[in-house]
Amino acid sequence: MSETTGTDTGSGTGTGAVRTVAVIGTGTIGLGWIALFAAAGLAVRVHSRRPDAERHVRAALGRYAATLPDGPRDPEELAAGLRFEPDLARAVEGADAVQENAPEDLALKRDLFARAGAAAGPRALLLSSTSTLSPDDLGSATADPSRLLVAHPFNPPHIVPLVEVVAGERTDPAAVDDAVAFYRGLGKTPVVLRRTVPGFVANRLQSALLRESVHLVREGVVTVAELDGIVTASIGPRWAAVGPFRAFHLGGGPGGLRHWFRHLGVGLERGWAGLGSPPVDEATVGTVIAQADEAFGDRSYEELAADRDAVQNAVIAAVARTRAGTPDPAGDRGDGAAAGGADGAAADGSAGTVRTGAVPRSA
Repeated sequence: MSETTGTDTGSGTGTGAVRTVAVIGTGTIGLGWIALFAAAGLAVRVHSRRPDAERHVRAALGRYAATLPDGPRDPEELAAGLRFEPDLARAVEGADAVQENAPEDLALKRDLFARAGAAAGPRALLLSSTSTLSPDDLGSATADPSRLLVAHPFNPPHIVPLVEVVAGERTDPAAVDDAVAFYRGLGKTPVVLRRTVPGFVANRLQSALLRESVHLVREGVVTVAELDGIVTASIGPRWAAVGPFRAFHLGGGPGGLRHWFRHLGVGLERGWAGLGSPPVDEATVGTVIAQADEAFGDRSYEELAADRDAVQNAVIAAVARTRAGTPDPAGDRGDGAAAGGADGAAADGSAGTVRTGAVPRSA
């Protein structure tokens, strides 16, 4: 596909003004973005330090194309919209958006954004998939960081709807709106954080659960396989329907959260104090890895990922159908699924965007 045929506002995909996107980095996250952008009909320029980048990406598209949210696609059709460009300046020149996925190395990312910002043009969105670094740090060497934001996806980004959007002190509020429109048009659920916190939100929640999971396995309460089974048979399906606060609101009966905090929440602090804080030492890691090998080590990464992706798509699609009141299992994933399933719609009723406050500023 030529870059002049990328999707525009009037094409019905809702990707807004973005027609051409440059993807920096071809690790796991970068590959997911490439697949999603290509499936949306965007012209995708791929910049990678890998000498075998084209072969690497084409092989990945063979896997990712089968689990795209709107159904399987022809990998060759997706690949037709790609252009591989080893020169960063040429990769980003004239692009409407730049999605950076380099390793979590601040000096490396600063340099990339300084060079990309100078070459991309003043209207390009400069977006980072970082899970740990703030937009102000990323843009400290960039001449004009007004269009630079963190846009942190949840893995795998071509399936899981969430994108955490984080602005810096010098980010233009219009860039936040543009980024939200861009990701929403791709079927994502962009969440604009009120301020920057280490790890953002989703990974902090995930880390809290992982810490207690490791503690319980280390203490011999359950095995790795049993722990996974408990989550997928309890809070996993619950959280696919409602978030933690609404779940406990319902747990309080007709009195809701007020009743729950009054009668059951009094012991929360004691319970929190009793949670584990396991060391990540050789013994702990060895125990977890040995049990993980026993539980699912007989299957390849590709097999496990394909199974995960198929089930995740099925869950998201089922929630969307239920909320839309259309139980036809043959239907494609719709706007409800793009809104992340439960509670994915914005307070104003628009699907696919969650606004947690005004234009965010760093802490």
